[in-house]
Parts: sequence; C-alpha cells; structure tokens
Amino acid sequence: MNVTLAVVGGGSTYTPELVDGLARLRDTLPVDELILVDPAAERLTPVGAFARRLLRAQDHPAKVTTTADLDGAVERADAVLLQLRVGGQAARAQDEAWPLECGCVGQETTGAGGLAKALRTVPVVLDIAERVRRRNPDAWIIDFTNPVGIVTRALLRAGHKALGLCNVAIHLQRTFAELLGTRPDELHLDHYGLNHLTWELAVRQGGPDGPDLLPGLLDAHAARLAEHLRLPQPVLERLGVVPSYYLRYFYSHDQVVDEMRNKPSRASEVAALEEQLLAMYEDPALTRKPELLAKRGGAFYSEAAVALAAALLGGGPETGTGSVQVVNVRNDGTLPFLPDDAVVEVPARITAAGARPLPAPPVDPLYAGLIAHVAAYEDLALDAAVRGGRDRVARALLAHPLVGQYDRAEALTDRLLAHNTAHLAWL
Repeated sequence: MNVTLAVVGGGSTYTPELVDGLARLRDTLPVDELILVDPAAERLTPVGAFARRLLRAQDHPAKVTTTADLDGAVERADAVLLQLRVGGQAARAQDEAWPLECGCVGQETTGAGGLAKALRTVPVVLDIAERVRRRNPDAWIIDFTNPVGIVTRALLRAGHKALGLCNVAIHLQRTFAELLGTRPDELHLDHYGLNHLTWELAVRQGGPDGPDLLPGLLDAHAARLAEHLRLPQPVLERLGVVPSYYLRYFYSHDQVVDEMRNKPSRASEVAALEEQLLAMYEDPALTRKPELLAKRGGAFYSEAAVALAAALLGGGPETGTGSVQVVNVRNDGTLPFLPDDAVVEVPARITAAGARPLPAPPVDPLYAGLIAHVAAYEDLALDAAVRGGRDRVARALLAHPLVGQYDRAEALTDRLLAHNTAHLAWL
C-alpha cells in the first residue's frame, strides 16, 4: 500500500503533529506523498519546510508538496483530511466573546459560538467535498474540522464518501491506560453519544467483549479523573461513567461562564501559541516536534488519523476484518432514540468499505435525553448552514440546551449575524 494524503488546511500549526505521527507510524500507513493545501502562504511555507525536516530527521522517504491548488491536490489523493478554520483565530475569538454578553458559554464547538462556526464552515466544506467528488470520487474524506458532528452530517447527507474524526476518545483511552498501568491498545471504550457530547459507558480489557474495568477505575481514580475533566468528583460518582470534558459546559455552565468572563480567552492563548510555533517552524535547525505544540490542543490526533486512514485504505494491523475505532458516522439505528440520519460518535469496525458501528449498549435516559436534545439542535443548525436565513439561525439557538430562552436566543442571533457578515454569503 502506497498512499498519497492531502491535508486541506495544511498550513495549520497542528500539521507537524500529523507529520510526526506519519513518521512514527510508517508501518501502519506508508505515505509516499503528503500534499499540504492552504491559500495562506505565510503559514504554509514554514509549516511545509518544517514537515520536510521532520520526515528527513526520522528517515521517512515521503515527499511533501505545498500548494494552494485544491483541485490538483485532491485529484491524486487516496484520502483527503479536512482541518480548516474559516475566519481563522479572529473568528474564533469572536465566537468566544459575544455569547458571554448574553450569559452563555463562549466556545468554538458548542452553544452559540459553535453554531457560528458551523454556519461559516459547512458551505466551505461542502464545496471542497464536491470538488473531491468531481475530481476523485474514490478518495475518502476524513473530517477533523469542528463542529465535527454537524460537518460530517452535512457531508453524509450530500452523499459524500466521508467519516468524521475527533481526538476525545483516543485521548481518554491514553488517560485510562496510564491510570491502569496498561497499553492503550489493550483497552476498548464503550464511547457513545454525539461529537463533544459523549460518555464512556465501559472501559473493556482486550476488546469489545472484554471485562469492564470502569467501576474499579472510578473507585481508585475518581479524584484524578475529576481533576482531569474539571468536574466535581461527586458528579462522576453519581454518573458512574466518565463524560467527555465537553460535558463541563452543560454540567457546570454558570461556573464556566463566570470563569470565561474573568480570564483570557482560549482564542487569545491559541493565537499567541501559533505565533510562537510559526516562528519556531521557520528555524532551519528545528527537526523535532517542539514541546510547545502539546499546548496547542489535539493530543493524539496523529494516531487517530493514521489508524483511520490506514483502515479505510485497506491497511492497518487487522487488514481484512478491519479495526475498531471511534468515529463520527451515520446513526442507522445504532442509538435507537435518534433518527437514522443523525451522526453519532461511536465505536465502529473500519474497513475499506467504510464504518460499521458496533451494537450499542442501553443508554441511560440521563444521557439519552441530552443526546436527543442536541441532535435535534444539530439538525436545525445544519438546515441554517445550508439554507441560511435569520429565522433558521434563531430556531437553532432556541433549540440548543445551552441557550433555550427566547429573549436570549434573539439577542444571540443578532450578535452572531453582526459578527459574521463577511463569512455568510446569504447575508
């Protein structure tokens, strides 16, 4: 298997994390050419040069091509990885600021800020995907662009050959392995819900049918896990499962809003980190991934991306039978309380034919109710992203459990539209 991988948004400061993973995991995914696609030459040039040095330092033979020509890049790619940010960190900073004016969490993937990002992103991603389909219909599209659930739902509804990917599950798998003193690949997670709205219902040893280690894990390490998730320990003890750290925005909403109002935004932190990282990448003496990159986010992103691409392209450690990985995929009855066309984040068996979700265990109504609520919001958000219109935006905000009040939804709608006139064609 010889692979050409195209990365749309290749000028991201994330990209060296992916490149480092490609070098380390070359036996899993033998990449011949990595094509970094980005219109921002001021970012793409230093990232591309550093990517070449990273590969050379690890004796990896892959060619790194940098280009602004999307059509030419996807034409020869076996898989196209999407990691773009429409509007850049400036738009993210706005997404994190104006919701706070209305007493809501300001965050780039959920709530009102997440809706703004979806409205900007979905039309751009659908245009890219259509160009992939015209130029190279056999290529897989792997979406790492947030909000992953809504973007993947848009891709699948339009009939594209796509899956969504998030690093939450693989990050928690590594955390559990460290606490248990075992290898990550020995643990299987019963990870169910929607993107950035998931719960670990079991942590199984050896595979999907293995014994559940989660009760013992919580008994021994509840305090450390609570600190990691930034949730009170009694919350974990009451749930009896481990929620994604994004559940903090729901379970501790008002506390999070107060914190956000009284400290620098994550967007400002990331912008400063990106400036430092790009300066580092320009140093011709730098040949290893800098430690600073770990603060940028996306931990273990490269491992997840490599494993998924390898399985979709017919390789990987379990060639033939496929490998079980957590992905964002069409529901099709996996969670019976959701519509079939909802996109869920669940364990699935991955082969060259795509993803087949594993049978789901019963989901407690405590989680199922919130999952169904957010899934309904995502449907309305996608409708607003595809068709536009103030009323559709307001309906989506009114439906979101982090908004849910008419006056607040109206005020948020006004702010969202005012801050996004440059990115929404229908305005």
